[in-house]
This record gives sequence, C-alpha cells and structure tokens, in this order.
Amino acid sequence: MSVLQPAEWEPHAAVWSAWPSHKNLWQENLEPARAQVAALFHAIDNHGHGEVLNIVVDGADALATATLALASTQVTFHQQQFGDIWLRDTAPIFVKRGNTIEAASFGFNGWGGKYDLPGDSALSGIIAAASGLSVNKHAFILEGGSIDVDGAGLALTTEDCLLNANRNPSMSKMHIETALNDSLGITRLIWLADGLVNDHTDGHIDNLARFVAPGHAVVPEARDSDDPNRDVYLDARKRLDAAGLTVSTIPSVGRYENEDGDVVPASYANFYISNTRVIVPLYNSKHDDAAVAALAKLFPGRETIALPATAILTGGGSFHCITQQVPL
Repeated sequence: MSVLQPAEWEPHAAVWSAWPSHKNLWQENLEPARAQVAALFHAIDNHGHGEVLNIVVDGADALATATLALASTQVTFHQQQFGDIWLRDTAPIFVKRGNTIEAASFGFNGWGGKYDLPGDSALSGIIAAASGLSVNKHAFILEGGSIDVDGAGLALTTEDCLLNANRNPSMSKMHIETALNDSLGITRLIWLADGLVNDHTDGHIDNLARFVAPGHAVVPEARDSDDPNRDVYLDARKRLDAAGLTVSTIPSVGRYENEDGDVVPASYANFYISNTRVIVPLYNSKHDDAAVAALAKLFPGRETIALPATAILTGGGSFHCITQQVPL
C-alpha cells in the first residue's frame, strides 16, 4: 500500500512547532517573536478545541517562558537542541498508509547551506522517534515548505527551490517527481517558476501558492505598482491556469521592507489551517483586511482569524513555516 500526504485541511491529531529559544538569532526581536508565536499557539489550541501542541524548546529559559505563556493550552514540551523554529522544514512530513500514520524523514542542509545551525539536521529523526511512529528515511534534501499538496496526489512546487543546485544537484526534474511519488504519494507535480524576491529558502511554495481544496489553489495578486513580486505572481497564475486548476487570488502584502530598506518576502499565503481555524499572518499593510476577507470566503467551514506576524518575519518566516501537522 502506497503512502499519501493528506491535505492540511484534513483532521489533525497534533501539530509540531518550536519556541523561539536563542537570543543570538532573534536579538531584540526575541520577546516580540515569542509573544506572536504564543498567540499563534493559543489560536491553534482554540480553548482546548483544536489540536494538541508538541513544542520543541531549547534551554531552561526557553522552557520557563514557554511554560508560562502556554499554561492554558494542550501542550507537551520536548527539550531538545535545535537551530531555529522553522519546523515545516526541519521536522518530518507526516503521511498516511491506509489508516496508519507514518513519518517521512528527509535530509536537511540549511536551505542550501545558507544557515547551518546546530541541531537542525538531526531534528527530523528526533521528532519522528518522539512521535512513536514508523519512520521512512529518505536520503534526498526536501523541506516541507517547498511543496503544498491537495491530499489527492496533486502538489505544487517551484523550480527555483527544488531544481536549485544547492539541494539535490544530481537529481533531474524527473528524478524529483519519482522521489516525491514514492515518499509522499504525489502523482502529479505542478512546477511554478520563481519564489518571492529575497526569499532565503530559494522560493518556497508556501509563500506563493497554496491549495484551499482539491484542485483549487490560491495565489497572491499585486495591487500596487511598486510590488516587487508582481511578475512572480503573474507567472504563477499563468502556470496554475495552464495546469487546469481552479485558481483564486488574494491581495499581495505589497512592498515590505526591513529597517535596512531591504525587500522582505512577506506573504498572506503563509497561513496555517488548523482543525478549527485558518490563521492568517498580518504585516501592518493596507491590504491586511482585504486578504483576510478573501481567505475567509475560501474556507467557509472554518473560522478565519488574523494575527500579527511582523516580529516572526524578522527571523525569516511566518505561521506556516513554524508548523508541521500530524494527520489523524
């Protein structure tokens, strides 16, 4: 019996994430990031009506602050060395084989060698073991944020990331498609081109295009003339249409810069679908409200809520990047 990665909107038994633990990485943004991460976890927990939280913490201070911040949630803490909180990429991807849940564990090389942080490359195997599930180890490099699935064998990715020579230089497009079929049950892979400008992940799909239902994808749309990703969004929309998908659009965040004036890849597409809610990141953009409203229409069976994510973004990601769900 083959494996299949379920869609994110299918029921979750739990979710894995991590608590911002390292002052040297977050610097003055550590406490603001912790506050925003805590708000996300409370939203996922939804007063005990959401999924169980499995939170990795590194160090006594991290455990103490996380315990205090999450005292009222369904949480289990796992004390373990790790580099950073982006468990979408460093945790295993949880799949189903019939009615059995398994952990697919892939290689990780710090997003193509950019951020080689102690503990990150071992985290997938450690979390898989802690989950108590059967583990399928795969030698090739794959980050969970580089693919998005509809639960029916269809997946999205970008050439920018999966064909990058800094990941799996010996694997052709055909080899990658075969490997994803074998490991995650992906029977059709739709290739978009580039990811967002200045995305250190080399173009993760979860900032660009996401499934909201089988065969139905959502992609941002530039509303401002100075949007640095206008051409990226237009090309993605063109490819999704050509692939025969149903396509909806949400507003782009627009041009988002850090304090040094550099363009940062902020995206509403980095939402997380929990058991009861769709949780959308906010960036103090004039498009925040319109993006949340557009996503709410796409998920009529769930409550759509929005939470600030600006401090989390200083670390390089957002809500979807932090989380890795375990299907029920």
